[in-house]
Amino acid sequence: MAKNIKSDFVVTTITENVYSIISPSIGLPTPKNKGWNSNVHFVVTETGVLLFDTGSSETIGNNIKKAIKTVTDLPVRWVVNSHSHADHWLGNAAFTNTVVEIIASEQSVSTMKKYGQDDVEFYAKVTHGAIGTTQLKYPNILLVQRQKRNFGGMDVEFIFSNSAHSPGDILMWLPEQKIIFGGDVLSSDWMPMITDHGNVPNMIDTLHKIAELGPDIVLTGHGKATTVKAIMRDAELLSTVWKRVHTDHKNGMKFNETLLRVKANLAPKYKSLYQDFDNEIERHVKLMYSLQQ
Repeated sequence: MAKNIKSDFVVTTITENVYSIISPSIGLPTPKNKGWNSNVHFVVTETGVLLFDTGSSETIGNNIKKAIKTVTDLPVRWVVNSHSHADHWLGNAAFTNTVVEIIASEQSVSTMKKYGQDDVEFYAKVTHGAIGTTQLKYPNILLVQRQKRNFGGMDVEFIFSNSAHSPGDILMWLPEQKIIFGGDVLSSDWMPMITDHGNVPNMIDTLHKIAELGPDIVLTGHGKATTVKAIMRDAELLSTVWKRVHTDHKNGMKFNETLLRVKANLAPKYKSLYQDFDNEIERHVKLMYSLQQ
């Protein structure tokens, strides 16, 4: 029997005013997880809540709203969508009665408008309708470059990844508390989330730049909170695999030859550091081969 998803919307305290709601599920939306397969995080400021991502549907967004109310009576006034993948923004509509700004990059919003309705239909199909009805609510504040803001007395900086994971990814940095909100650019329990519409060299470069900020706490789009060590681990892994693939591809080696070499060299160090190393390392090598010019 499927678990009641509402019971899973538990708020985890990160610091005095920063909180996470960690999804117990990762991977594709299913009838069992009812489409809830990503994390959200929020900051309670002096005048309202700043919410980072909103989940995969309006129903999930409403459950997130209820969970936030267990911490504060302040309304959600600002929403940040880290990127255009459905599991991070389709919950926007749940917050329209209180929100004054929904913030995303210009590139992300363009992608949302192109694929949003298809995403709603896909999630409804693969969850057998368990995800409920969703209205599309697009961001109304479009960012085009790195920007500093203040929300209810809280200094925030938006950082671009140069489309590392997907077109227009943004990260959110709290400089005083040294907390980074990474969306799917940053990982903890799982292998780095590279995609065929992202940019692996830019992912590596972004990871190095975020590590240089020296965050004390790293909040990710999937998995538990982590530290800067995870960022450095991911940068090292991706850099090693990318260089190996680039060299082997240039020298005419086949994908399977490179995969065997990568597995043999990296498994002893990295297999215990990721829950999905065995499955994902093959996908990483294959994808990187396809991205060679």
